[in-house]
Amino acid sequence: MILKLGATTRPWHTWSFDQACSSIAHVGYEEVSIYSNAGKIPVTSASSPEEIAETSAIIKKYDLVPSMLLGSPRLDLSMDDAVTDFKKLIDNASALGCKWLMNGGTENPSLYDKFFEIMRQSAPYASQKGIEILLKPHGGLGLTGKDLVKAVEIVNHPAFRICYDPGNIIYYTKGAVRPESDVDDVAEFVTFCIIKDCLIKEDGNPDVWIMPTEGLVDFPVVLGKLVKAGFRGPLHVECLGGSELDDVNERAWKTREWLERLMENL
Repeated sequence: MILKLGATTRPWHTWSFDQACSSIAHVGYEEVSIYSNAGKIPVTSASSPEEIAETSAIIKKYDLVPSMLLGSPRLDLSMDDAVTDFKKLIDNASALGCKWLMNGGTENPSLYDKFFEIMRQSAPYASQKGIEILLKPHGGLGLTGKDLVKAVEIVNHPAFRICYDPGNIIYYTKGAVRPESDVDDVAEFVTFCIIKDCLIKEDGNPDVWIMPTEGLVDFPVVLGKLVKAGFRGPLHVECLGGSELDDVNERAWKTREWLERLMENL
């Protein structure tokens, strides 16, 4: 099974967006997911057409395909304003050429209902714009696969789906839940998958700033179950460890080669 491979810009978060795209292309990935670089996400709900065009030009310069934009609803605003703001974010993701718009929900139980209502009101608009909203496991309302399924059921729209992140399942449950079994609950709703590992340190704290295969995630099992459930979406690398540019690039290259070998056996 051959799935599209890409990288988020997170491994290069301390460098510019331009440098991140340069590195991603140099080490052989074809798609990019836009995260924060040098302290800011290059496209937000407040971005001007000129800022979007500048970001798009950087992506095109390196012959990359914009795949997913990271962006969350403004839960600090009134409901009407939050929906308006999130629809602007959808507009900007579409203008950038992305297919997916991802967020991590919220860990504040008092905001769960508000989050879901924003998603309910925004999903039909996203569908019209050719955008699929993704929720990834990030604690709180998206702690585990069962929680993610509940979110899909509450929003109840095909433009709202799941970005599975096996490393985060371990991270936010501190190893109490493992993705190898957790993925069974949510696989049918997963249209995007993050490649990220996680280990539990001796002090009991989780750590995702490592290369895939250095932690606890059994990727052949997780990805195999996703493919068996019908998953055909892309795999994007999010964490690699390292702090020096050459080292991060080498880790990205090795991870791509490993993923290509892994896909041959899915």
